[in-house]
Amino acid sequence: MKSFNHNTAHIIQALFRARWRTLHRHTALGLMVLIISSCGETDQPDATNVSDLPVPPSYPITRTSDHQDTYFGQTIQDPYRWLEDDQSNETATWVIDQNQVTQRYLSQISYREPIQKALTELWHYPRISAPFKEGDWVYFYQNTGLQNHAVLMRQKPDQAPEVFLDANTLSENGTISIGQVAFSKSAQLSAYSQSKAGSDWRSIHILDTATKQALEPPLQNVKFSGITWLGDTGFYYSSYQKPDGSALTAQVDDHRLYFHRLGTSQLDDELIYGGPKDEKRRYVSADLTEDQRYLSIQTAQTTAGNTLFIKDLSQPDSPFIELKTEEHAETRVIESINETLLLFTSHGAPNGRLVALRLDQPEPAAWTDIIPEHTSPLRVSTGAGYLFAHYLMDARSRLYQYRYTGDLVREIPLPEPGSASLPFGKDTDETVYYTFSNYKQPSTIYAYNPESGNARRYFKPDIRFNPDDYETHQVFYSSPDGTQVPMTLTYKKGLKRDGNNPTLLYGYGGFDISITPGFSTTTALWLSLGGVYAVPNIRGGGEYGKNWHIQGTQHQKQNVFDDFIAAAEYLIDEQYTKADYLAISGRSNGGLLVGAVMTQRPDLIKVALPGVGVLDMLRYHTFTAGAGWSFDYGRSDDSREMFETLLSYSPLHNLTPGTRYPATLITTGDHDDRVVPAHSFKFAATLQSAQSGPAPTLIRIETDAGHGAGTSIEKRIAQTADSLSFTLFNMGITNLEVQHDE
Repeated sequence: MKSFNHNTAHIIQALFRARWRTLHRHTALGLMVLIISSCGETDQPDATNVSDLPVPPSYPITRTSDHQDTYFGQTIQDPYRWLEDDQSNETATWVIDQNQVTQRYLSQISYREPIQKALTELWHYPRISAPFKEGDWVYFYQNTGLQNHAVLMRQKPDQAPEVFLDANTLSENGTISIGQVAFSKSAQLSAYSQSKAGSDWRSIHILDTATKQALEPPLQNVKFSGITWLGDTGFYYSSYQKPDGSALTAQVDDHRLYFHRLGTSQLDDELIYGGPKDEKRRYVSADLTEDQRYLSIQTAQTTAGNTLFIKDLSQPDSPFIELKTEEHAETRVIESINETLLLFTSHGAPNGRLVALRLDQPEPAAWTDIIPEHTSPLRVSTGAGYLFAHYLMDARSRLYQYRYTGDLVREIPLPEPGSASLPFGKDTDETVYYTFSNYKQPSTIYAYNPESGNARRYFKPDIRFNPDDYETHQVFYSSPDGTQVPMTLTYKKGLKRDGNNPTLLYGYGGFDISITPGFSTTTALWLSLGGVYAVPNIRGGGEYGKNWHIQGTQHQKQNVFDDFIAAAEYLIDEQYTKADYLAISGRSNGGLLVGAVMTQRPDLIKVALPGVGVLDMLRYHTFTAGAGWSFDYGRSDDSREMFETLLSYSPLHNLTPGTRYPATLITTGDHDDRVVPAHSFKFAATLQSAQSGPAPTLIRIETDAGHGAGTSIEKRIAQTADSLSFTLFNMGITNLEVQHDE
């Protein structure tokens, strides 16, 4: 065995044998005595040079102002309001200064570079998507390992694959990405959305699929849009009216649906929904049934539920028919069979059901159940002439196959507890595909024959990670109100439950989104280093249906934080870890979760990692489309009661000067126009001012990056390595001794 070197071919194997070494600090008369011991066992004291330790950060001075707002007679100070101006030179200088402080701190962690090299090596494995047929071609996405973006490939039978669309050629640094790709009915035309620097604002580009050449100038100023082709004549898309001021922060609330006819100017696009003739809606989208007979439009004011309009395009000049459903019910068209429509709906069924109806009898009383509501949340897809149902049972997938009549054909077998995607495809397909993974099993694609019921493994990635070395299991714990909450724990086999295991507790808890087991290279590296990865399915998500979601919204939002805190306490009580080795992590709404928990229980955790978080709960609705989140959060201008609830947990407003907060690394992107970076900027400035303890409070601001989608692999690896290095060091691990066989 030899000491670590930078031969990347051995890095992963070396890290599998890494030893955690912890630093215990003792201060007396201004002197620090350094003692090194390994986590979970006692070593002889070892000498560490003080120069190996990061220099305590010296934060930039952030100017304060006397800005204040009044809510229902109560004055709220907002001294860093000026940081909301993303176009000011002062804000730009602040970003540069903060990034310099953060990078200076991180650069002094001795194992930061080895971790980044290890993560790069682990990430370097080929990946493909499930194939799908368009015309004479079979298309699939492929990444050879470290390409910043997956490449859309295509292939004809008995021919070699060829590149159809490669986002990696659009920019040198990977800042341009491709979103949805949609094909016309004949598959002779395609359109794809393109984003710069991670922004939600997109352009739509139109190609001749035979030549792969652009047919006309791209459509501009498109946001939160699908691409829905009508034959080969054109497609439906959605966009907001271009806002005044900064496109990255200005409020948008007038979403409109257009039809673009090929060969015409975008200025002449037909307005289908929105504008003066229709009620203003924040979200509008369109779908067509596979036979292209029925056009459906979904409109909504918030992220919960929708209003559905359906038009029979086979009947000239027929009107849109509105389906009258409960407020906040979700309803969408799944399939059409002649005059019969199949709809997924939560109307009268919080967990969802599949119903059949005719458009001349659209009233819910005339609907017929095809797949009735179950005690578990339902999702539905179609392919090869069958229905497929996905049920979430204790946050784990179960798949079933049905006929269009609602008769059960069979359950589709899964290899072990985990997460599976729904099989889907065209009616004419003979094979459909689904994926399976969990926290230790890389995503594997299965090809399924609905006639025979035979499922075969189509693709399994070859990755330098052995799932057999790890175990994953589910536990249930009690939240303060007695609610039983599931949590999945994953760690290396043979783990000693002595309280000394570095543990990463991840959560989300919002917007009816279910957090289910899934593989990631970040988690794999954490596990290979001996860490525990814990994911509780807290309220606010959709793991147990709509009621589970509602219990974590508005005035009940504290349930989400209580559930997460109880998860941390369970891990400590059961001696998986202790506060000195516990980190919490979450992004977006999960960033709110981390911010709220670290302000409510700073004693419970050692490291906090709030990513692209919603942290100013009094003003979130004033930026971009943020007001659409009000179903989950409520708004500070709704009522005094709602204002007081938001104020009670808003992370920005609950930072208290003189408090010892955990080591915190805030992450955001300068082009995030979903959760604008001002949330993170103001939180970082306030936290740096409030912190009384020695733990660092840093912010890492990624340039030319947004909320996360489309971020290049290079940037993702660098950010992940920084977060893991920061986490381990602030758990007291100053030396990560890495060895390998020559």
